[in-house]
Amino acid sequence: MADNSNLDWAIPVMRLGYAGRALVYLVVAGISAWSLFRGGNGESTSSAFAAIEGAAWGTVVLLAIFVGMVCYAVWRLIDAAWDMECHGTDAKGIIARLGMCVTGLIHAAIGVGALLIAVTAQGGGGESSISKAAGWVMQQPGGRIILGAAGLVTIGAGIYYLKKAYDRAYRSTLVGNTFTRNYDPLLRAGVASQGFVVSVIGVFITYAAWQYSPDSAGGLGDVFDWLSGQAYGRILVALLCIGLLCFALFCAVNAAYRIVPRATDPDEIQTLGARMKAQAKAQSAKI
Repeated sequence: MADNSNLDWAIPVMRLGYAGRALVYLVVAGISAWSLFRGGNGESTSSAFAAIEGAAWGTVVLLAIFVGMVCYAVWRLIDAAWDMECHGTDAKGIIARLGMCVTGLIHAAIGVGALLIAVTAQGGGGESSISKAAGWVMQQPGGRIILGAAGLVTIGAGIYYLKKAYDRAYRSTLVGNTFTRNYDPLLRAGVASQGFVVSVIGVFITYAAWQYSPDSAGGLGDVFDWLSGQAYGRILVALLCIGLLCFALFCAVNAAYRIVPRATDPDEIQTLGARMKAQAKAQSAKI
């Protein structure tokens, strides 16, 4: 592999970004689980941020989330520009890298939201940010088509997460060690949970475009509301909270053990996938 040591500076940014992402899901899933325990329902991201603002160290946590989300956004833009994860320049690679840019901007918006709540002590409640964004898009020329396309892309992203969980493809980007091996089932559950949430949000956005109703678009809080209306709704919401806590763990593990091909020599590090494959081969040889 070519010498990419000059890109090592991006690794700390990536690790801070994933740590911030882990903190976001820990806060949202944790507060949602606590709300459910007290007879309430799951919380949206902004509502969860508002809930911790008045708590001890709440402002510090929100500022940490802001820094983490900015780092994650910067990392995704760097990742796309320098192709840090070797997606390539074919059609599939370009789509993946464009998706990174969009993901980065979304997380930057989450960070700004956390900062505004920390500074103004206001937030949560009211119309979701996704509904507001959908309303703005629909007012633009061709907005309904753009919103529908965005919904379909979001569904595709959710399916990608689900496939990633099913194939355990995330193992190829994590260092193989005792920790990642032992907690692999929780990592898989976290990725699958994120895939479910993103897919449902994509359906909401697509439905909003189809019905020409931006209020039908929604985020995580709306996913919780929809689940609670199903049979055994509270159990489903509780399971999703657990799944998102697992995704927080997945993000934290990425912060500590993620492998970046452009900045790491793959011959020097055994991936989780390679370690699990070698372990399975050794066990099969004993039979």
